[in-house]
Amino acid sequence: MIKPNTINVIKATVPVLQQHGEALTTLFYERMFKNNPEVKPFFNQAHQHSGGQQRALAGAICAYAEHIDEPEKLADAVELIAQKHASLGIKKEHYPIVGENLLAAIKTLLGDAATDEIINAWAEAYSNLMEIFINREQAIYDHHQKSFGWQGFKDFKVVKRENSSNTISSLYLQAADDMPLTPHTSGQYITVKWPTADGVSTLRNYSLSNRPGSEHYRISVKRELASISTPSGVVSNAIHDTIEEGDIIAISPPCGEFTLQAFDKTSTNHIVFIAGGVGITPLLSMLHTVLDNKNAVDVTLIQAVVNGDSHAFEEEIRSLANEHYNFTWHSRYSDPNGNDRNNQRFDSEGFIDDALLQDLVTSTAHTQFYLCGPEPMLQQCYQLLRHNNVASSQIHYEFFGPAGSLEHETPQ
Repeated sequence: MIKPNTINVIKATVPVLQQHGEALTTLFYERMFKNNPEVKPFFNQAHQHSGGQQRALAGAICAYAEHIDEPEKLADAVELIAQKHASLGIKKEHYPIVGENLLAAIKTLLGDAATDEIINAWAEAYSNLMEIFINREQAIYDHHQKSFGWQGFKDFKVVKRENSSNTISSLYLQAADDMPLTPHTSGQYITVKWPTADGVSTLRNYSLSNRPGSEHYRISVKRELASISTPSGVVSNAIHDTIEEGDIIAISPPCGEFTLQAFDKTSTNHIVFIAGGVGITPLLSMLHTVLDNKNAVDVTLIQAVVNGDSHAFEEEIRSLANEHYNFTWHSRYSDPNGNDRNNQRFDSEGFIDDALLQDLVTSTAHTQFYLCGPEPMLQQCYQLLRHNNVASSQIHYEFFGPAGSLEHETPQ
């Protein structure tokens, strides 16, 4: 239990964190990677390079300080992080490393203002948070062992490889020991442990894109090319360039809190999936689950892609649309090419806007929305839904990359 005085001291630091949070987390990561290079493989260096990880951590620290006396407001964030940590294999012994470097970064940032009272308060607060995460993550590891039959990383064989678009390759995975797979929960991801040239493995999360209960897990990996803000993806490019059928890769059990919520027709009569690019992967698994459900509800998928070349799972989704009377599929291309126009491969052109949502969703009172895609698309769609009086509790979303929040985009 955190002492009242500690809570007061922590909350008094909120203005400083709001102003200098990213500077703090930048100092923290620089120090930790220098002093404890053994933890570096747990972090995606592309996200470090872009600053996304620093911003995400700054937001998390600020939220913790602001709501330290309201733990119920932190429950969702704690679960998201705990699931991510469990997917990567974060263990109890890693937490003192983070704590030591975080307190040192606070001292450096605050300078003479870093009184013993402030440092001791943050040490107590971190110790409390550490205990919460360790306990939750141990429960996840225990669940993995009981439900999936393993924890940590296990060898899987690539039994099939196929191109799902010009930028996305899908790998079908079966356990190398031929043990049957426990069904995942639609929306979950696994972590691939990829060996690097320097002998140190790196870790990457990939959503499971197939129907739960299949004899395999399917991951669908987008080739990440270099941009102004990020280098090319080390693992995604290696998977595209080197993986062949018969190869062995190590993966963790399914994790993740962005999952399909339980529903029935008394409370939910319409489920809308909005996917941007490779964001279709967890939503496709959810789509299969909803359409397999005997208590049918109306289902709509809005799939936003650049053009037909990058349109993933087109044939699979078309087959579902032909099979299920309660499923509406709308493909919107932002930049269709001549072949797309000649063959009428898309339903509309442009970005997702209010007119499209109004056309496809006539009533939002009992509708659940699931969003996944690039952050600008998520922000746009979230704003549109909130402006149409959709409650935040009806909107579920996942960032591909460092966790963020769309709540600050909500109109007042």
